[in-house]
Amino acid sequence: MAGSANLNIMMKAARKAARGLVKDFGEVENLQVSAKSAGDFVSRADIQAEAVLKEELLGARPTYGWLGEEGGGQDGQDPTRRWIVDPLDGTTNFLHGMPHWAISIALEHKGEIVAGVVYDAAKDEMFYAERGEGAWLNDSKRLRVSSRHRMIESVFATGVPFAGSTDLPATLKDLARLMPACSGVRRWGAASLDLAYVAAGRYEGFWERGLHSWDIAAGLLIVKEAGGFVQAIDPEDSVLDSGSIIASNEPIFDQFSKVIRNS
Repeated sequence: MAGSANLNIMMKAARKAARGLVKDFGEVENLQVSAKSAGDFVSRADIQAEAVLKEELLGARPTYGWLGEEGGGQDGQDPTRRWIVDPLDGTTNFLHGMPHWAISIALEHKGEIVAGVVYDAAKDEMFYAERGEGAWLNDSKRLRVSSRHRMIESVFATGVPFAGSTDLPATLKDLARLMPACSGVRRWGAASLDLAYVAAGRYEGFWERGLHSWDIAAGLLIVKEAGGFVQAIDPEDSVLDSGSIIASNEPIFDQFSKVIRNS
């Protein structure tokens, strides 16, 4: 798909930042790593990737605002537009040498996500979407959510909280209700890629609590543009503000959301 100028800027920035990440991933045992908090690590590669993304994105659109995982937020001269960026989603996978991590970039306009890119550099898979233009993988593959409509045939993904998170009891209850009713649950540790996989029909659905906007902003648009449904776990909440999400194809959504909401 021939995207807009903004989308092309986003994909170019993702590829440039990925070069350093891929190089460091090949030398993961030599990374300088510091603990941010229990079970949550930040690497030199993570910080450098965000610096590259910030230079590329704000260099191209200097009036836009910014929200990044490592560097926090800043207002732009244009208060209606903001980049929302996770330079390395799946840091723990990265640090353990597991090739399942991504760069996530979203563009927000007047409170709505209008463009999103999730780049899995280890597999060279670029998932992307613009509002009203569909969702795509690499140069020409149109993404569509799965057409499965039976829970027992469906595979779901989530993030199981770690290190004493207050969300762990709720997630364990979710799993106890969901696992007997479905074909399987995966926990791969990168929310942006979980959402991209829902868009690609690899999973039927995804849910998680306690996320940040940079984890899910790009992915939620990609799911919507691939024909999927996205809501907060509490349907009265905003997904980005609450950090909770349920995403799936249309045939499964009502059944899936009832299980997660225990309603």
